Parts: sequence; structure tokens; C-alpha cells
Amino acid sequence: MLQALGVGSIEALFDEIPAALRGVRLNDVPPALTEMEVSRLMRERAEADGTYLNFIGAGAYEHHVPAAIWQIATRGEFYSSYTPYQAEASQGTLQVLYEYQSMMASLLALDVTNASLYDGASALAEAVLMAVRAQRSAKRVLLPRSVHPVWRKVARTITRNHGIELTEVGYDADAGHTSLPALENFKGEEIAAVVVPQPNFFGVLEPADELVDWAHAHGALAIAAVNPTALAILKPPGIWGTNGADIAIGDGQPLGVPLASGGPYFGFMACRKALVRQMPGRIVGATRDSEGRRGYTLTLQAREQHIRRSKATSNICTNQGLVVTAATIYLALLGADGLARVARASHANAMTLLAALTRVDGVERAFSGSQFHEFVLRLKTPVTPVLEALKARGIIGGFDLGHDFPELGDALLVCATETKTDADIMRYAESMESIIARRYRPAPCAVRPSS
Repeated sequence: MLQALGVGSIEALFDEIPAALRGVRLNDVPPALTEMEVSRLMRERAEADGTYLNFIGAGAYEHHVPAAIWQIATRGEFYSSYTPYQAEASQGTLQVLYEYQSMMASLLALDVTNASLYDGASALAEAVLMAVRAQRSAKRVLLPRSVHPVWRKVARTITRNHGIELTEVGYDADAGHTSLPALENFKGEEIAAVVVPQPNFFGVLEPADELVDWAHAHGALAIAAVNPTALAILKPPGIWGTNGADIAIGDGQPLGVPLASGGPYFGFMACRKALVRQMPGRIVGATRDSEGRRGYTLTLQAREQHIRRSKATSNICTNQGLVVTAATIYLALLGADGLARVARASHANAMTLLAALTRVDGVERAFSGSQFHEFVLRLKTPVTPVLEALKARGIIGGFDLGHDFPELGDALLVCATETKTDADIMRYAESMESIIARRYRPAPCAVRPSS
């Protein structure tokens, strides 16, 4: 390349960069490795991480991902052309996104979806901004504490410079869902929206119908924050309450995306047609060309690349198109019945695990509300040492709630999906019983020696 350009060296190629701005040598970067050496290094690193029986959820769910999904998604036709930056994007790419939108709109029972957002957390923030734009004057959004704590933090970070007030609403200490009486404290105030998680971070099912109707009765929009797998067997947000939720968001990771060191995920968003011009991101529409042939095109691109930045609904610059492609294949492969089987199996395994663990002395169920595939346990011993002991036995036992919900005491969030067998559940329960028995022994009554 240097020879073709007539340049003597790499340094000469970049001589327009002032010397004071050029980086120093990367002394800590190791010598180059061959492909074989790199493959061996990565294999050794992966083996060092170990293989664990996983019972943690908390927004990252281990579902079975059929091999066909990523075999198809990583074909060259998809793998290198998944983000349609321009309206001239390939018809195949646009059709995949259109099919994705169609399936998600059906799953959520709402009029239109976009394709797509970064993750569930940023999708929540965008839904809050969208609701405030639609409501114009109202700047307060009611955000239950039962929403994922990371999602709440991200929403605050993204919206805090917009003059938006995110007001937390407490949860019922017994049932574990949003407290309806707590909402009455905001009666008569100007509210832009109410967020309704389903299921919530504790795995508890919320009284979605009542929450949506309360929001609409007080002039607020209802934002549903949902798990897409759960919607295969639960009522979709578009028909919650009398008139349904106005906006629905969530994370699509459960739909064919494996757990991989924190990503990649993708956020989804759907809304009623009346709000579509407030929706951020891309929307793919179906049309016909001059010869009457069916085609696909980007529509309503209210983004900063296409209009003045100050007029854009969002500064989202890309979508998670490759992951959305995988989710589209996953939904098409499983179909409605297959997704429902995944949801039912996950729920059944979670209930079996809950029954097994609550038979252990020193372990009790924290909330009485109905669950999907996660639940909260209270332990009579600190959670962190128990999780460490479980990990030593090859089990990731759950998510310690102590940092985010200190009021729950020694509380543990546990998840089970369709990937767990009866043997897995028994292994976890027996390990928990053994660990708790060693750590939790009621103090014996003191006996005074006889005189």
C-alpha cells in the first residue's frame, strides 16, 4: 500500500498529524501472535473462566439458542450488511427488519415497532423522553422501584438534562409488586407517564390492568417494560386495562441471543399509531415500486443524520441490526407455539426450584405475588458467602439484592429457564441445603452446670 501511494513509511503517511498529538509506542502490547497461537490463547482463557450451572437472571437470561439461528445470521448476506444506514439498503436486509417489526407488533399487540434500540435500559430512557414529548407540558414520570435498578440508573442518566423528574414508586412489601395505594399520593398532580414492568425485577407479576387504567385516569401515558418471552403466555401490553398501554419497551436478549460477557443485547419499542412520529430509531415500511412489485423502505427517519440535529427525536445513531436478525430467525423458527412452550417450561422449572429451595431450613420465599421464571428468597445467613460457596461447587446461585434493595435484608434473586433439568434443580437445592446447614445453626440453649 505504501509503495502504491508513493510513501516511504507509516510515519510519513500520517505526517499531517502534529508530533505533539501522536501517540507514544504501545510498550505494554505483547508481540504479535499467529492465528494458531491466538486461537489457543483464547481457548485457554475461556477454559480458565470455567463452566457453571447458571441460576442467575436479573435481565440476562440463559435460553436455548438453536444452532440454526446463528448459522443463518452469520451468513455473509446478513453478517456484513445488517445496518441500513441509507434508504438504499438491500431489500433483503429491509425485509428482515420488516418481518421483525411485524412479529414484535403481534407479540406486543401494538400498532408499530421500530428496529431497534441499543438495549432495554436505553429503550426505557427513550420511552420516557417520547412520553414527555407527547405530553408537552408534563415532566414527571412515575418509575416503580420494582423496575430493573440498572434500567432506572440509565434512564436517569439519559433524561436528567431534559428537566424530567423520575419519581420512584414503592412496592408492596408482602406481594412484591407496585403498591397501588402509593400511586394515590400523586393523585391530582401533572404526570407524563407511568412505567409498568411485567414481570418486574423480582420476577413478580404486576397488576398491569389496574396500573394502566390508573395512568389513563390521571392523564398519563402508560409505558410497559416487558420480558418478550413472558408475553408468549401473558396478556400483551396492547390490551392491558381498558385501553392498553401506549408504549412498550424491553430487551430482546431472551430471543435467541446467548449470554456473552455482557452483550450484545438489543432494545425493542412499540407504540400506538398516534405516537409514531415521536418514536426514535428506524421504521421499515412495505411499499410497491413503479412496476407494482412489493418492496421495503425506511420510513419516518426522525434522526439527526436526516434532519437538523435540534429537530431530531433522538440521537440514536445505529440499531442492533445483527442481533435483531438473530431474534427474527428465532421467532420465525419457534413460532407462537414454540415460544409459549419455552415460557411454560421456564415457569414450571422456576416453580419446581422455588419449592425445592424453600424446603431448606433457613430459606424462605420473600414475596407472595405470582412469579414468572424468577423469584426472591430470604436467607437466614449473609448472601455473599453462600454464593461464593455455591460457585465453588460449580453453581452460579443468583443475584445478591443487598446492594440495590438493602431493605430486603439477606435476599437473593434466582432464575430458572427451560434449560434446567430436574437433576440441575436437585443439585442446586442439595448444595444450598448443605451450605446453609454449615453456616446456619441455631445457637444451642445454654445449660448451667449443676451444683
